[in-house]
Amino acid sequence: MQRTLVLWVPDWPVIAAVREGLAREGAPVAVMAANRVVACSPAARSEGVRAGQRRREAQSLCTSLVVVAVDEGRDHRLFAPLIDAVEALVAGVQVVRPGLLAIAARGPAGYYGGERAAAIALRGAVLAEAVHDVRIGVADGPFAAELAARTASPAEPVRIVAAEASASFLAEFSVTTLGDPELATLLGRLGVRTLGDFAALPADAVRDRFGAAGAHRHALAGAADATVLVPRTPPPDLERVLELEPPLDRVDQLAFAVRQLADELVETLTSRLLVATAIRIGFRDEHGTETERAWLHPRSFRASEIVDRVRWQLSGETRTAGALGSVRAPEADRGPGLRSAITRVRIVPESVDDLAHHEPGLWGTAPDERVHHALSRVQSLLGHDAVLTAQRGGGRTLAERTMLVPWGDRAVITRPRDRPWPGALPLPAPATVFPSRHAVTVVDAHGAIVSIDDRMRLSAAPAGFAPAAGGTTRPVASWAGPWPLDEQWWSIRRRRLHRLQVVDAAGVAWLLVLEGTSWWAEARYD
Repeated sequence: MQRTLVLWVPDWPVIAAVREGLAREGAPVAVMAANRVVACSPAARSEGVRAGQRRREAQSLCTSLVVVAVDEGRDHRLFAPLIDAVEALVAGVQVVRPGLLAIAARGPAGYYGGERAAAIALRGAVLAEAVHDVRIGVADGPFAAELAARTASPAEPVRIVAAEASASFLAEFSVTTLGDPELATLLGRLGVRTLGDFAALPADAVRDRFGAAGAHRHALAGAADATVLVPRTPPPDLERVLELEPPLDRVDQLAFAVRQLADELVETLTSRLLVATAIRIGFRDEHGTETERAWLHPRSFRASEIVDRVRWQLSGETRTAGALGSVRAPEADRGPGLRSAITRVRIVPESVDDLAHHEPGLWGTAPDERVHHALSRVQSLLGHDAVLTAQRGGGRTLAERTMLVPWGDRAVITRPRDRPWPGALPLPAPATVFPSRHAVTVVDAHGAIVSIDDRMRLSAAPAGFAPAAGGTTRPVASWAGPWPLDEQWWSIRRRRLHRLQVVDAAGVAWLLVLEGTSWWAEARYD
C-alpha cells in the first residue's frame, strides 16, 4: 500500500473569497452553491452555520452572514501560488481540488529524513504564503490520509497513521465519510454504521449487492485503497524578465535591449513545439510604478513582433513626455523619451498553442501572409492604432453594432450579437453605414417637413428628401416604417428616435432617422 501525504487547507473557498476582497477576514462568511452552504468560516460555524444547510436556514442562524457565490475559477486561481510553493520542495503533487493536495510520501520522507519532517517542511512552505491553518495527514492511501488530515487539529496539525494501521484508524468513522449519501442511507438501514462494520462484510457479497461503485467504497473502508496518484505536470516556466541597470529612458534603447529577450522567448517556445498567440508585457519604472498590457496576435508572435509591441506600449508614455523630447532635440534621432526610466521589463506568454497548428499549408498561404506582413509593417511604422479592422457586435442602432479594432487584437464584445435586441432594425441591414450621419430634410408632397407624433403616425407620406445644407431633392418612390426606438425612458439619458426606410426614384434604398425634430441619413442599402 502506497504511503500518501495529504495537505489540507480548511475552508479554502472562504479564504479565496476573502483574498478576492469579497468579504472581510474574521467575518461570518458562507460560500453558497444552489442556495446551499458549501463552506463557511469559523465565525459562521460559531453561530451554528454548517456545510449543506439551506441559505435561509444559515441566514436565520447568523443574521450578519456574508453570502458569497461559489466560483471554482477563483478557488483554482488563488490556490495556484500555494501549489507552486509545495512544488518548489517536492515533485509529484496531485491537486485533488483547491485546498487539498496529495503527494506520495516516500520521496519527501527519504529526502527530509522522515514523514513528520517532510510534513513540517511542506506545512511551513504553505504557511509562508499567508495561510494561517494548514493540516497534514499521512497514512496508507489517499482516503485514509485525507481523513487523518481532517482529524488533525490546530494544536496538532500533523497526524501520521502508522503503516498497516490505517484499517483500525478508519474503523470508527461513519459510513457517511465515504461521500455517497445514498449508500450511507442504505447501509444505515442494514445496521452498518461505521467503516469497520462495512469493511467486515464479504467483498463478493458487497460487489453483488452494490456493484462496482460499492465494491470500491468497501475497499476504501478496509484501507485497501488502490487509488493511484496522478501528479500534475507543472506548466513550463515561460516568463522572461529583464532587469535594467542603469535604467533606460529611451524607447529605441529599450527596444534594442528587449530584442534578445524576445529571441530567447520565441526559441524556448519553439523548442517545446509551441507558439504564443497572446502575451503580456509589463514595465516597472524607477519610482516602482508597474504597468502592463495584454497583446493578441491573429496568428503567432515572432521576436520582431514582440519588440514592436514593446514600442507601441511605450508610445503612450512618450506622448506625455513631449516636453522631454523637445528639451533633448539634439538626440531626437534616438527616439522619444519616457517620463520615467524603466528598470524592469517582463514578458509572459498568456496563451500558447501547438506549433503544428500554425505551420504553413502544403501549398503555402501566400496571400494571407502578404496581407498580414503588409498590415503589420504599416503598424510598425505608424503605430498600433494605425490599422483598424471592422468587427460586428450587438446593439439596437447601427453605430452600436460597428466596432473598429486594431489589427491583431481580439474584439472585446460588450454587446453580444446573439442576444435579443428589442427595437433593433429588422433585417436585412444596410451595407453602407456612414461614419457620421448626414443631415437631411424629409418633405411631403406639399413641401412641408414630415414629422412623427407620439402614436408613431407620420404627418404625411414622405415625397422626397434632400441634404439639409441644400442640394437636389431625391423623390421617394416607396417607403416603410417608421421603426421606433425608445432607450432608457426612465432616465435623463433617454433617447428616442424613429427609423424610416425609403427608396428613391433611382432605386437606391436609404435609412433615414428622425431624432427630436431633425432628420438624418444614417445608411444606404447597396
